[in-house]
Amino acid sequence: MDKATIGANAGIVWRTINASGRPWKYEELKRETKLTDRDLNAAIGWLARENKIEFDTEMPDGEEVMHVDLNVYF
Repeated sequence: MDKATIGANAGIVWRTINASGRPWKYEELKRETKLTDRDLNAAIGWLARENKIEFDTEMPDGEEVMHVDLNVYF
């Protein structure tokens, strides 16, 4: 795996999350993107490092979800 592949996979993940406008659970995102655990984790790490996604860990069912972090600057 190289940086270009990780970046491309991060784009797939970001577009999937952003297009839906809703939070995603890990397993849902894995199923939708068809990425392996390794590829999905690397992509999530890339997006998290760039502050492109946020994680909600206080869901009523105890699950963690991911959503797009909208950075709006005025």
